[in-house]
This record gives sequence, C-alpha cells and structure tokens, in this order.
Amino acid sequence: MANHSTTINSVHLIDSLVALNVNITKIYSPEHGFRGDGDAGELIESHFDTKTGLPVISLYGNKKKPSQADFSDIDIIIFDIQDVGIRYYTYISTMHYVMETCAENNLPLIVLDRPNPNGFFVDGPILNLKYKSFVGMHPVPIVHGMTIGEYAKMVNGEKWLADSLQCNLTVVHCKNYSHDSTYILPVKPSPNLPNQTSIYLYPSLGFFEGTTISVGRGTDFPFQVFGHPSFTNMPFSFTPEIKPKASQNPPLLGKLCYGINLQDFDQKYFFDLKQINLEWLLFAYQSFPDKDSFFNSYFNLLAGNNILKQQVRQNVDEQTIRISWETGLEEFMQIRKKYLLYPDFTTKNKCK
Repeated sequence: MANHSTTINSVHLIDSLVALNVNITKIYSPEHGFRGDGDAGELIESHFDTKTGLPVISLYGNKKKPSQADFSDIDIIIFDIQDVGIRYYTYISTMHYVMETCAENNLPLIVLDRPNPNGFFVDGPILNLKYKSFVGMHPVPIVHGMTIGEYAKMVNGEKWLADSLQCNLTVVHCKNYSHDSTYILPVKPSPNLPNQTSIYLYPSLGFFEGTTISVGRGTDFPFQVFGHPSFTNMPFSFTPEIKPKASQNPPLLGKLCYGINLQDFDQKYFFDLKQINLEWLLFAYQSFPDKDSFFNSYFNLLAGNNILKQQVRQNVDEQTIRISWETGLEEFMQIRKKYLLYPDFTTKNKCK
C-alpha cells in the first residue's frame, strides 16, 4: 500500500524491495493515486505502473476496500504512506479498510511508521458516528496527534474494524521521534498540500471545503489563503484556474476572489498556538453576505457533527465552542495514551 511519499530518501520503497529480490505481487494506492498526481476526489482507476509493470489497484473512487480476491495470492501487506495527522485526510480511512480485509483473511500487515507533522497537539470536536464517512470513520478529534502507526494500533486495539475484528499488525517504529519533534516533510503528501505552511494550515482551513469559500485550490498557494468574490473589501485577491495534476475543476474556477493571505505565517505561530484556528471560519461566516448559502452538505461530515454549523450560525464565540469540545477531548486523550509509541508532547494542557 503505497504512493509517491513511500520513499527512502529519494528512492521509492518499491524499487528498494525489488532490488532486494522481494517478490512484489501488486501495489495498492489511495486517494491521489500511486504517483500522487490525482486531484482531490478524482476517480482513480486500477492500472499497470509504467515504471515497474506492476498492477496498481486503486482503493479510491468506486472501490475503497480491497476484496478477498485482491488478497488471495499474497502473503503479507506493507503499508507505507505519509499522513498529516488530520481526521478528514483520507489515508487513514484507506488504512482502516486495508486492516479490515487483512483481518478477514488472516493476513499480516506491517505499517512502516512515519512522523506526523501535526503531531504536536490534539484539538477539535470528536466525530459523532452518525456522521461517519470516508472523511471521518472513527470517534477521534480533527487533529488526533498520532503517527499513522500509533493510529493503526488504536483502530486495532479499540476494535473499530467491522465486527470488532483485529488484524495481525506490526508497526515498525521511527527512530529519534517524539511528539515535540518538528518534522518537515521531504515530499508533498498530496497535490494541494505543497509545502509545510499548507500542512500546518490544513486543520483550520479544511473546514472551508464544507462552505462556498475557496481555499486557493487552482492557485500556486492552496490551503494558504481563503476568499470569495463577495469579499470585495478584503486586501488579497486570487483567481482559481485549472492546474494539471492538482486542480482540474477548483471551486470558483475563473472567478476573482478577495480574501486573506496566510502564506507568511511561520512555524513558530503554529507551535505556539497548538490548536485549530476557528477565528478564520467565524470571520468568513460573519463577513459573508448570504448566510443561507455559506455552508454546503459536506460541512457536517468534515466537522463530524451537526453542532459546529449551528454554533457558527448562532454567532457562538470561539471560547464557548472550545468548551463544548473539552469533555470529548479529555476522554480521547485517555484512549490515545494507550497506543503512543513515542514520547508525548510536553504542553501542560494537551487538549489545547
């Protein structure tokens, strides 16, 4: 189970294993495809990889879970994909389905762990399972503060797979990592998270995908701005365009948007804040002229509940919204600590 981030320095893991005479039978790929150049939500078909000749089975689009037939001629699955530590980033949902099929077929799974660039805090509302979807499958907050290996152990240990199954899981640990570590990704994890700033902003700006507001898809700075044509009194402007291998049909395509530029936020800001920035969502809603058309049907799936939308519509202040998350976060932190493989972050209040 691999994509473009599955590298050892600049060498792809597949090439390394082939060089070691490991018999690779097939490759499974997540959203954005094996080479990582598919647009968000783009249907990825199964195909043969042009470089290796190996069959690539897409686990995004119409088929999100591998079938028993897919796993019938293999002995072991290796999962190695760079995650960014956010509930609605779909690589962990793909991992869930891989784990489930492994459990159903009694196949061992090895997860090669990688650091979480957003692993230095935990924040956001806990997902209500009534709003379970491919952008949120487990009762966790938006920012869970776990590596993908730790997350796999939690899914297994809490018996969140179908029928409370557990798979034969091995996690290969990272060396020299802690949740206080700063980890700069050597490869962009997906086309619209092109740099570290976008990765740090993603937990906060991801909410806008459930609204009519653009987050800069179709520009050279996705997830580093937000705007809309109606925000004419705001200081920054951009026009979403078609970007091959990144944004084939971005929201507000060809429309001049006005908004806020967040590209200059530095790493220290995020490490000091250690929480989702709700001010931008609240500000955008308050500034938007047609309140009835601000949200779309996707918002509750991203939030993991129907409460946050109501709170925004009722002009509930940020502090009150955060208080409504506290009990859920405290309970999650007790679950989370059972599965940590690395020293935790040292912030006194680990929910903020």
